[in-house]
Amino acid sequence: MLYLDHAAGGPVRREVLEAMAPFLTGRFGNPSSVHTVGEDIAGALEDARRRVAAVLAMRAGDIVFTSGGTEANNLAIAGIAIGARGRSPGHIVTTAVEHDSVLAVCRYLQRIHGYDIDILPVDDEGHVDPDSVARALRDDTVVVSVGYANNEVGTVQDVAGIVRAAASVPVHVDAVQAAGWLPLAGTGASALSIAGHKIGAPQGIGLLAVRGRIPLEPVLHGGGQERGRRSGTQNVAGAVGLAVALELAERDRPGAVARATAARDAFTRRVLDTVTGAHVTGDPTRRLPGLASFTFSATSGEAVLLELERRGVVTSSGSACAAGHDEPSHVLTAMGRDADDARTAIRFSFDRAAPPDAAALARAVADAVAAVRSGS
Repeated sequence: MLYLDHAAGGPVRREVLEAMAPFLTGRFGNPSSVHTVGEDIAGALEDARRRVAAVLAMRAGDIVFTSGGTEANNLAIAGIAIGARGRSPGHIVTTAVEHDSVLAVCRYLQRIHGYDIDILPVDDEGHVDPDSVARALRDDTVVVSVGYANNEVGTVQDVAGIVRAAASVPVHVDAVQAAGWLPLAGTGASALSIAGHKIGAPQGIGLLAVRGRIPLEPVLHGGGQERGRRSGTQNVAGAVGLAVALELAERDRPGAVARATAARDAFTRRVLDTVTGAHVTGDPTRRLPGLASFTFSATSGEAVLLELERRGVVTSSGSACAAGHDEPSHVLTAMGRDADDARTAIRFSFDRAAPPDAAALARAVADAVAAVRSGS
């Protein structure tokens, strides 16, 4: 089986498992406990925090460990918005191609707390214009939220331009797909979200890096862990694993980018040359190195996925969080694709260590599309 859904999640790296193992067996204390066992675990947690902060070029106190990217995005947007305004609603700016966890929390703040939301359009490659961010700002704008790289089509945003356009307004960057592929330090963002299972750590661990000067209202209340910003007993093994995974992903990034870009470009050329009615979605060059996405006219994306799996290739039609729904991708429709075309989308996302053989994969795609079109 060839697994090409790494944008949804991949295996835990061996080095990560080895680093986590002591905290799943002999080193089992609660980091909030005020005895030697708890102090030992608290020390390991703070070491993980420092290591993560070093990769991100932030302070250790800026790192909040979460259960994953969705919680980090919710904490960033709701936490910054409510922290800035208290009981008085303000204004939030985001884009039409964000992950559901971003759009859903914005809708929640609008519905329950009365915030105004501006959802900015994108062009046909999925880019948001930084100038449109500047034009959307108001005196009561509390946060701008944008994805560094899109999870469905791979388009990379001009984050630096968006940060400049936002001026003094905090910018939250959803870097869940970018981690391990794009530089994370020096973006200028006020807050940045990462999910462990995209970079070789287990599911169920993530982080929000948020500058200490930014007021942040917690969304989980209780014992006041994570400096009062995220209550709940910390997943120490997960935090240790995430620190190791992030260090390794950053160390390996140059080689991974080179390998994946070469494989992606060769695969894309072969698909476009051999499959009639195949179209690349997203920016053809300013995109994630390990992600290739297409629409295939006169097909069903789900049917093509089944045919690919029969040929030993496992991939997806887009975000795992939207799998099983019949609605067309909101990302593709925001880019101007009609609903029927959007339902033909297929996303191939590569392993950093071993990208696929481009020729063999393209043959499998051509055969799968032909089988669907012929009705065989």
